[in-house]
Amino acid sequence: MTDPTPTTPLEVVECDFGESAGHLIARVKSSLSNLINQRTVNEFGVTSQQASVLLMVASGKCVLAAELAREYGIDASAVTRLVDRLEQRGLLERVRSSEDRRAVRLALTPEGQAIAACMPTIFTTVSDKLMNGLSSEETGFLKNMLRRVLANGCEASQNSPANS
Repeated sequence: MTDPTPTTPLEVVECDFGESAGHLIARVKSSLSNLINQRTVNEFGVTSQQASVLLMVASGKCVLAAELAREYGIDASAVTRLVDRLEQRGLLERVRSSEDRRAVRLALTPEGQAIAACMPTIFTTVSDKLMNGLSSEETGFLKNMLRRVLANGCEASQNSPANS
């Protein structure tokens, strides 16, 4: 008995998924993360996501776990695991707020601060490598378009049935 020949629906055959904007954005994000991850793991023993968290805390943009969850679009339990790993490494600590005892702020240790200080250079170097060959005008245009795409995503998630 022979295996039946699989049939692919016509819509799938005609879809050039590899050329869709979403697929290309995902591939760029993956390439960026992988290149940054190679540097941060080799130089500091932290993942690109951990390095990014250190930078966000150092900048003051995200000093609460909930802010990290919103910034990265991940759930609270994933943020807790991420913060736990950074705390175990001695790079970050949880500090109870003196104004609101319920709030726990995130603070970098001196070692975490030292790593965070190196991140802008790594992020810029990798980003520049990926943008090689684009003019400053093209880079600005791309960034503006990506901001609009992100704004559309935020708008869509606010209007989704789960948020109604």
